[in-house]
Amino acid sequence: MKAAVFYGKHDLRVMDQPVPVPGAGQVQIRVHACGICGTDIHIFEGDEGAAKSPAGTILGHEFAGEITAVGPGVTDYQVGDRVCVDPNELCGKCDYCRGGIGHYCTAMNGYGTTVNGGFAEYCVVPTSQVYRIPDEMTFDQAAMAEPVACCIHGIDMCEIHPGDTVAIFGAGMIGLIMLQLAKLSGAATLISIEPIAEKREIARKLGADLTIDPFTENVSEVLKQHGITRVNTVIECVGRTGTIQQAIEIAGPKAVVMMFGLTKPDDEITVKPFELFKREVVLKASYINPYTQKRAVSLISSGKVDVSSMIYETIPLEQLPVLLADTRKRGLGKYVVKPGV
Repeated sequence: MKAAVFYGKHDLRVMDQPVPVPGAGQVQIRVHACGICGTDIHIFEGDEGAAKSPAGTILGHEFAGEITAVGPGVTDYQVGDRVCVDPNELCGKCDYCRGGIGHYCTAMNGYGTTVNGGFAEYCVVPTSQVYRIPDEMTFDQAAMAEPVACCIHGIDMCEIHPGDTVAIFGAGMIGLIMLQLAKLSGAATLISIEPIAEKREIARKLGADLTIDPFTENVSEVLKQHGITRVNTVIECVGRTGTIQQAIEIAGPKAVVMMFGLTKPDDEITVKPFELFKREVVLKASYINPYTQKRAVSLISSGKVDVSSMIYETIPLEQLPVLLADTRKRGLGKYVVKPGV
C-alpha cells in the first residue's frame, strides 16, 4: 500500500509499506479520507505536536473509512462498517486514566502521531477507537469528527453562558467549528477576527454577527464602534503569540481567554499580571479530545455543526509532501487527503 511516512523535518515520503494485518481486538480500515491538521504541519516543520512523532511513523490522525478485516475476538464490528477513528488510545490503567483525565495517559498511543495513522491506504486500530457513522455522513465529514471532538473539549472549558459575547481569532477549520459551538452554547454575539476575506465570508454564513480584518482594522476600535463593551470569552485559534496577546487585550472583566491554537514549543508571550488582576481574566488551554468523539459524530450527523463548508480541497496522497512544503498554499484552507485516489 501507499503511505506517507515521516522521517524528520521536511522529510515526508510517500512510499510502499506492508498492508497492516489486524491483531486480536483490532480492525483494519481502508482509509477514504484523512484531514490535514495544524499538528501535521508542526510535525513536518520539525516541531512537536501533541506528542513527539518517531521517525518512520505514518502520519494522519483525522481519518475515516470502511472496515475491511477484523482481528480475532472482534464481534462488535464487521467488514463493511463505515467508521471514524478517535486517534488517542488510552491505557485505562495509569493514575491519569483512573482519575478521569485520560488525555494525560502515560502510555497513550496516538494514531498518526506516535504510531501509524491515516495518511495511508489502510490502517489498523483497536475497536476501542472506532465509531460507526451513519450512511448519510460522507467520509470527508466523518474525518472531521476528530477536530470537532477537540473543539468540544475546548468549548466545554470556555464557560460560555446564554447571551454572552464571544470573539474568535482565526476562521480556519478550527475557528469555524468553535464559532458554531459557541453559538450552540448560547452566545448572543459572535465576532470572527480573520484577515482572509473568503474565510470571513464563511464565518458570516455560519453565524458570525461581526467580522473584523485585523490587518486593516483596529480590533478594539471596531468593537467600540459596534457598542461592544465587554467580551466574555475570547478563543484564539491561530497559534501565534501576537494573536494570543491580542486576545488577552480585548478580553473583558471576568473573561475566559482560551489559547486553543497550537504554538511552537518554545514560543513565549508577555503577560502583565496586574492587567489580569484588574479584570480577573482567566487564561486556559485545551489539550486533545478526551471522551468527546461520540458527541462530535452526533453533532455532525445532526447537521448542527457544518464541517463541509470549510473544506477547501481534496488531494491524492502523492501530493501531500508538496502541499506541506508550500507555506502559502497550505494556509488557504482545510485540505482532505484521499488515499488510493
